[in-house]
Amino acid sequence: MDIGCGRGKIFGSLSRKLKLSNKPIGIDPVTHKDVDKSIEFINEDIFEFFKSNHNKYDLIMIKQTLHFFNKIKRKKLINICKEHLKKNGVLLIFSLITSNNEIPCFRIMKKKLKRGLKRDSIMIKDVSKMLKNNQIDEFKFKVSITKKRYIQMLKGRYISCLLNLSKIEIIKGIKEINETYPNNILFDDVLICIKFKN
Repeated sequence: MDIGCGRGKIFGSLSRKLKLSNKPIGIDPVTHKDVDKSIEFINEDIFEFFKSNHNKYDLIMIKQTLHFFNKIKRKKLINICKEHLKKNGVLLIFSLITSNNEIPCFRIMKKKLKRGLKRDSIMIKDVSKMLKNNQIDEFKFKVSITKKRYIQMLKGRYISCLLNLSKIEIIKGIKEINETYPNNILFDDVLICIKFKN
């Protein structure tokens, strides 16, 4: 199960590569147009979903989503996830690395991202305390993306620090990106993963 799955591309890809017999479940409160066909997409609030669903899962993933919940709801969600893991089931929680982040930014985006990463640093420590005997790993992805494609992602507000920016701020930011970055943008995207095994 992927909580806050977006378009379900990660679990969709895994489903095809591993030739899973059952479609993985992706849950997101936001409706998306191009959801991956290899997942069972459920458009619902995660707490509402768990009120009526009592299944247990081999794997539950929360990728770059936990920061949308306040501290009380985070604790509640993690406890619910633990209750819904099968024996030896795994809970994976991914977040952006909170220091030396290389994500290409324009000025106001960088300011908001920095503030968000400071908050995430505290969140990661809190989550680690909640999940006894967890393992923390870092995953580094070498990203090569055209400036044109990256600008499309900025317009689509692909990262949460862009969600509350006005259209004018996004347009100004895109101008900055156009002036600052080469036609092919290279950077390391680093994620922290907290792994808990039931």
